[in-house]
Amino acid sequence: MRLIFSGALALGLTAAGTAQANIDIPVTYLRAEQVAPPVLSNLDPDPDDLGIAGARTALADNLTTGQFMGHRYALDVVSVEPDGDVLSTARAALAASPFLILDAPADTLLAIADLPEAAGALIFNSTAPDVTLRDADCRANVLHTIASTAMRTDALMQVLMQKRWTDIVAIVGTHPDDLAYEAALDRSATKFGLEIRARETWAFDADMRRSAATEVPLFTQGFGDYDVLVVADEIGDFGEYILYNTWEPRPVAGSVGMSPRTWSPVLEQWAAVQLQNRFEDMQGRSMRDEDYGAWTALRSIGEAVTRTNSADPATLRAFLLSDDFRLDGFKGRALSFRHWNGQLRQPVPVVHPRALVTLAPVEGFLHRVTELDTLGVDEPETACTAFAD
Repeated sequence: MRLIFSGALALGLTAAGTAQANIDIPVTYLRAEQVAPPVLSNLDPDPDDLGIAGARTALADNLTTGQFMGHRYALDVVSVEPDGDVLSTARAALAASPFLILDAPADTLLAIADLPEAAGALIFNSTAPDVTLRDADCRANVLHTIASTAMRTDALMQVLMQKRWTDIVAIVGTHPDDLAYEAALDRSATKFGLEIRARETWAFDADMRRSAATEVPLFTQGFGDYDVLVVADEIGDFGEYILYNTWEPRPVAGSVGMSPRTWSPVLEQWAAVQLQNRFEDMQGRSMRDEDYGAWTALRSIGEAVTRTNSADPATLRAFLLSDDFRLDGFKGRALSFRHWNGQLRQPVPVVHPRALVTLAPVEGFLHRVTELDTLGVDEPETACTAFAD
């Protein structure tokens, strides 16, 4: 009887395995390289595999599960130089696979999403934080795994309200990314009943490594007293020189100091240290925001394939946007996609370089659906219509 039962069990497992086998999931990670703007300090340059390392770590995670399901994942990494033909490269990638993880600026992302070849594809934006990509310029074939700028500034304003740091001043750079961050700060401040009462534009081109101790106190003296200084320096040009050099000894937040991030190496709770260690063992460095964006993109594909036993992009997209999709993102809450604009709901860690300050959404900020939707553009205020059907 034992032999008969064992044989039947083995036959059943074989049949089940056969039913689930032979599903191939090729994914392309496409990077549109950008010319980095000049900055005052290059002490912490971006690694060459930024973002790519996150996708490779997720590939290993997917393969671990996929080998038991008969799901075969493959990752093709393609990088296009700044003067290269990124649209032709995208067409070739889409001909090989309907699954695309994009590391590209907003205008390039939209051009790729609008290609005829991309109409039935499933594209993941893993690096571009632009609010408009989740709003008026959203695309139905694009999901976003990096936290938007609005999500990060909402997280920061929640923390400032919790700490009662309501007298806010700001220093803003001149780069377009700095101005976008400033606009998001203003939107978030209004959303939570706050106001940035004074601001200055950073337009220095002198070498602050030699003069910060004298220039920055004079530059910030006009603010008078305040609770917190918010810095909009998204390209990492001048913000580090503001720290500890202000006229008034006050906390600094925003792009430097106490910063809202998609991911940070200081995260240790919620089993985050396990992901950190696995990433460091494989890649030889700490995980960054762009790595996490790519990791969650490929892991989302893996989770959807596992749950649906399908590699059809339309089937996977429908599941990803449904209430049934949940992803363990090692942030204390299950992650899910907003069905109205494709943004991945996720907590936003507010950190300083050596430790976690808090994880937003902050306790006390309520929402009728989930507190995670207090971060970023909410459904009633969205201008995105591409997901309405």
